[in-house]
Amino acid sequence: MKMNIVKLAELAGVSTSTVSRALKNNPVIKQETRDRIQSLAKQHNFSVNTAGSRLRTQKTNVVGVILNLTDNTAQSISDPFLLKVVGDLNEALNEQGYELLLSNSHMATSDWYNYFIQSSRVDGLIVIGQGKSSVEVDNLAAHNAPLVVWGDPLTESNYPIVGSNNELGGYLATQHLISGGAKRVLFLGDAEHAEMTQRYKGYQRALTEASLPHDPELVVPIDITSNSAYNKINELILKQGLFFDAIVATSDMVALGAMKALKERYINIPGEVGIVGFDDIVLAELLHPSLTTIKQDTKTASKLMVQQLLNQFNEQETASQLVDIELIKRSSTRA
Repeated sequence: MKMNIVKLAELAGVSTSTVSRALKNNPVIKQETRDRIQSLAKQHNFSVNTAGSRLRTQKTNVVGVILNLTDNTAQSISDPFLLKVVGDLNEALNEQGYELLLSNSHMATSDWYNYFIQSSRVDGLIVIGQGKSSVEVDNLAAHNAPLVVWGDPLTESNYPIVGSNNELGGYLATQHLISGGAKRVLFLGDAEHAEMTQRYKGYQRALTEASLPHDPELVVPIDITSNSAYNKINELILKQGLFFDAIVATSDMVALGAMKALKERYINIPGEVGIVGFDDIVLAELLHPSLTTIKQDTKTASKLMVQQLLNQFNEQETASQLVDIELIKRSSTRA
């Protein structure tokens, strides 16, 4: 006789809802009970008809994660920091019994609500990055789609934003370089992004406190990639010589590109130019010299994002949340 969920529940001595949750590895059910029910299901060759379950409940148990890439950017999923965030989100979602569907803003076209929510691809969305425009995200919010954004939590919005204290990060990076003797600190990155804008404000605050001038020549907008940083540093030095003695990079990948350009020109790091990155990707510690950087706690942030999304599923209150950052001192800056 073919096993069904009712018979399995009778065999396990629990309710059908408990069996359903246990087979989905829902943490609401004790691990011991989950293991026992999953073992019984395997023993009797029973598996959940997920397609039928989704039709009945109108739930997919899938959360879409969108990489909100800026138009004309060379940044992609291969970026180590984005990979880190996606990996931590996947772990946090799995712990709550959800799968992750990864996409990007180019694939999703301009109507994310219809593409993801109306088509029943996912139950809710986590958007990584605010980019330079909030049109698509605002449209999701206007349709009351369950939504959380990784970005700048200080941005006013009617949806929860989880992210690092970017202003403090920019401040600590610049202050550290100045304390090591830097007088002309280059800000390398696109200050028009919400998160980068806050990092730039922190940079400005540190300059003001140190009574250093705000020189527009030292603010250099580029795409958030190592290749863009490499090309720009080469271009600047070729045209103007070495007119700066430190760099605040808006990401570790930007810092890597700048370091490569400087080393190819035999410019000593940190003797002639100190560099601070942002993110603390694994590669930062393996470089020579190792990269001083601002560490973002993506594991904690991912758990917070998933919780904010679950709050919306359960019609509970939500709020933007600020995650602490940390200055990691390594060899690319002077003590």
